[in-house]
Amino acid sequence: MTFPTPAPASTSRPVRHRARRTGAALLAGGLLSATLGLAVPAAADVRPVDAYGARGSYGAGGAATASSVDSDPATAAESRGVALVDTVLSGGEAAGTGIVLTSDGEVLTNYHVVEGSTSIRVTLPGSGRAYTATVVGADQAADVALLQLAGASGLATARIDDDTLAVGDAVTAVGNAGGTGSLTAADGTVTDLSSSITTQSEGDVAGERLTRLVETSADVVPGDSGGPLLDAEGEVVGVDTAASSGGEIDGYAVPIDTALAVVTQIRSGEETSAVRIGPAAFLGVQVATGAVSDSAYGYGRHYGDGYGREAEGASNEGASIAGVVEDGAAAQAGIEAGDTITGVGSTTVASASDLTDALAGLDPGDRVRVTWTGADGSSTSAEVTLGSSPLN
Repeated sequence: MTFPTPAPASTSRPVRHRARRTGAALLAGGLLSATLGLAVPAAADVRPVDAYGARGSYGAGGAATASSVDSDPATAAESRGVALVDTVLSGGEAAGTGIVLTSDGEVLTNYHVVEGSTSIRVTLPGSGRAYTATVVGADQAADVALLQLAGASGLATARIDDDTLAVGDAVTAVGNAGGTGSLTAADGTVTDLSSSITTQSEGDVAGERLTRLVETSADVVPGDSGGPLLDAEGEVVGVDTAASSGGEIDGYAVPIDTALAVVTQIRSGEETSAVRIGPAAFLGVQVATGAVSDSAYGYGRHYGDGYGREAEGASNEGASIAGVVEDGAAAQAGIEAGDTITGVGSTTVASASDLTDALAGLDPGDRVRVTWTGADGSSTSAEVTLGSSPLN
């Protein structure tokens, strides 16, 4: 589909962070419950509609409730090519939605739906068939990921729109609302073709900014992320991504043209500064710093954000190591907690972010020389073979 030339981006508004989810906690009676990024701040902010960690619950106060959402069960036509996406995280589980692009199992979703996951299962609600999925590639900044289902064939695919979308057009958001495992459909209209939103930081997770989104009046809720925004002809015009949390819900979707441009880049097999293909390189160290970065546990940008937390006590003379992953590349080289990494290859490392940047241009299997200073002040260097990040 094509869009008219967008007007200047609208004034940014405070929004909830889309990507971060906390782990589910086992409560009395065996029920799973979690806030999963849904602890809602005062006023009508925009909240994530990504992975949902508790079946049939909408989390902490202020988030949409089943009774307050204007939606209906999705029809067979609306459900065509829509998949349920369930993920296992390091501390719990979560759920979202995906769009089937090819009959052999390529599925489009938001990156934040699978971010930080250790495994992904995709289920087709019509047949009940479930598949193991892997992340082929993703653009974290665009919030787009492409999955591949193992052993899939003959799948019904979503229909992609090729018309021009306009303000006032009728649309329907389809998704796994509330992570219940069934698809719902929420009707609305397009209110803006170039909305900009800034995700609100939560704890030690920094806010993010998305631009040129399709804004609608559809009641998009947690669990809908990665699902299709359909036009009146039932064709996909966007990927549901975020929504406001006030009394009047505004939904936000990545335009399908934007998402498919990322898919095309991933399919090309060529990485860019924004698009990563396959797993990130993994050094296997936990760096000491006061802020979260993608280098926690020592891997490059885009994948595996939030694999553990980086400890307090940052050094401005290198990346201080708070811990190492057993049998990881760093551990095998002899790097220990208390050491400080000062170089990767020809790159000088003066901070945790420098370590992230140094690893960002490397791939699993690459051999690189790492230099570090021990707690006793001695300097050591060794060649290591980088592993694959265990997290998406």
